[in-house]
Amino acid sequence: MLCVFDVNETLLDLSAMDPLIGGPALRREWFGLAIHTVLTVTATGGYRDFAGIAGEAATEVAARHGHAVDLAKIGEGLRHLPAHPDAEAGLAKLREAGHDVVALTNSPLATAEAQLQNSGLAKLFDRIFSAEQAGRLKPAPEPYRQVLDAYSVEGRNAVMIAAHDWDIAGAQAAGLRTALLARPGVRPLPGSPEPTYTISSLTELAGVL
Repeated sequence: MLCVFDVNETLLDLSAMDPLIGGPALRREWFGLAIHTVLTVTATGGYRDFAGIAGEAATEVAARHGHAVDLAKIGEGLRHLPAHPDAEAGLAKLREAGHDVVALTNSPLATAEAQLQNSGLAKLFDRIFSAEQAGRLKPAPEPYRQVLDAYSVEGRNAVMIAAHDWDIAGAQAAGLRTALLARPGVRPLPGSPEPTYTISSLTELAGVL
């Protein structure tokens, strides 16, 4: 099975950004605004660099709350996010079971490569893909299809693993199997088809595939 992993929040812990953004509530507001922008850009047929979107969202959220942020520090923080405790063990189990393991993120490729290298996870991936290469952001179909095309596999032989309901919905629409990583507060998208699998830890995944 081709196992396709989202990166931010799925593998890497965004709570490390709290001191830079202004705490957990502002970090959630910031990332929510960034994703809202991504979905709007994608729905209207465009493409924008996700790093730029994240920076603009950080500036906007800070302004809403009467303070400023250092965008250089935001970018550096994103490139040095720590891995969630279950990430390394979960990825290693999949590789030991013979699955192909790749990453697919909205972040620019250079950012994604730095993130996975700095978190210690890069060695566990066969390839790293970015939506930047497809010229469309997830959940548009093009990023998912570029991975399928690169491995010459059909969607039924690939599974998208993400802690985001919108990412799961995009992968489903592109024909992939899906595994929703139900980290605290994560639930399926209302009204959408159920994910193929729902797991609470990445260490569970090898056992269900």
